[in-house]
Amino acid sequence: MAKELKELTSRAENYSQWYSDLVVKAGLAESSAVRGCMVIKPYGYAIWEKMQRALDDMFKETGHVNAYFPLFIPKSFFSREADHVEGFAKECAVVTHYRLKNNPDGGVVVDPDAKLEEELIVRPTSETIIWNTYKNWIQSYRDLPILINQWANVVRWEMRTRLFLRTAEFLWQEGHTAHETREQALEEANKMINVYERFAREWMALPVIMGRKTANERFAGAEETFTIEALMQDGKALQSGTSHFLGQNFAKAFDVQFAGRDGKLDYVWATSWGVSTRLMGALIMAHSDDNGLVLPPRLAPTQVVMIPIYKGEEELRRMVAEMETIAAKLKAKGITVKIDDRDNVRSGFKFAEYELKGIPVRIVIGPRDLAARTAEVMRRDTLEKESVALEGIEDFIEKELADMQEQIYAKAVKFRDSMITKVDTFEEFERVLDEKGGFVLAPWDGTTETELEIKERTKATIRCIPFDTVDEEGVDMLTGKPSHRRVLFARSY
Repeated sequence: MAKELKELTSRAENYSQWYSDLVVKAGLAESSAVRGCMVIKPYGYAIWEKMQRALDDMFKETGHVNAYFPLFIPKSFFSREADHVEGFAKECAVVTHYRLKNNPDGGVVVDPDAKLEEELIVRPTSETIIWNTYKNWIQSYRDLPILINQWANVVRWEMRTRLFLRTAEFLWQEGHTAHETREQALEEANKMINVYERFAREWMALPVIMGRKTANERFAGAEETFTIEALMQDGKALQSGTSHFLGQNFAKAFDVQFAGRDGKLDYVWATSWGVSTRLMGALIMAHSDDNGLVLPPRLAPTQVVMIPIYKGEEELRRMVAEMETIAAKLKAKGITVKIDDRDNVRSGFKFAEYELKGIPVRIVIGPRDLAARTAEVMRRDTLEKESVALEGIEDFIEKELADMQEQIYAKAVKFRDSMITKVDTFEEFERVLDEKGGFVLAPWDGTTETELEIKERTKATIRCIPFDTVDEEGVDMLTGKPSHRRVLFARSY
């Protein structure tokens, strides 16, 4: 492990390779035999499970329930909403046959006689299959709202992949809600993007900027898309969650009408919203360092590791007995603990291993510590060590974990804020992107043509129109046409 740690590429040397190295060496995920797909390993999945649990609780607190819908979607469903099919057509995996048969020359082949009457699309997102289902559930305003979330996998056929950030198959949740009025649906879409912001801030220690997407960047089939945008340590943005106001588009496509309070028929108003295992990539890239992962304590599968330093079985027995006492007190406070008493691994190996895995707090006790009734405590975020009395150490650790959660967030906020630059000219814009990176607030004339030209020339996109933006009269930095506000640009993942 110590050797592997030395092989971790530094962020300054090659940020992209550092990320790839870290995902694999920390035991989070690896590429699979299926091109573009990943295996999420137990340690990576344990972090994802903590994310799931926290988000699931937040969804249920806001009145949502979980359900499950089919993985396969009839091809004809995608033809019903024009923008939707155009947005996803190039990413769809298609099932055409349902049987294999033995090949006389060995192996198996697709049975040409087993062709499906209608091809099935492997779920890239579930709006179509869900709204076809909702048609059977909704007759009256009394059936509304429907507030459903689904935890699932989806397939979007990506050619250029990177573990967690962009894979052909990934895990996510997708909420799909149905409402009586436009106002209720808009309120839902806004509520859920705020849920995502709170999760990012309180659990991931990740500061994000909330805003709405431009028409060009909206979800296919949406009237509005709201987003949270995070900034990674290399100055690139990462879209970390979206919530969509779908209007009545899918209700009209699938003829989902309800009898209103006045007895008249109307189409249902809809939202959808989701986050994915891309959040794992955000967590890694936003906080980690050249020694390995830095995990916010609230998402760390193991929050405290205890390592005994000893000579002989008798010393080990006394160390472990003391550690078990401490572990019981920590567990009583809801803190997850591991005692590593492996006798076939040197302590230096263990130190490197747990730094790589981002365990928030390390406690080391040796014979002198035990005699003095103290322990060496190290915080993963700062790598600072402190001698702490064993009496009341559980209270000290509890406070350290809370402080670490706050400090990791504060550090990320300070970095993010230092990487927001206002510019007025296109020359400034290009210079900031090339020399500094980060978020750039610039005036925009509001046209898709200008947005696409800027993207073509700089590879920067409008990440969002921030919710807290104020009207500001000026001129577009590229065209010189009137601009009424600044928008947030960045190069992104």
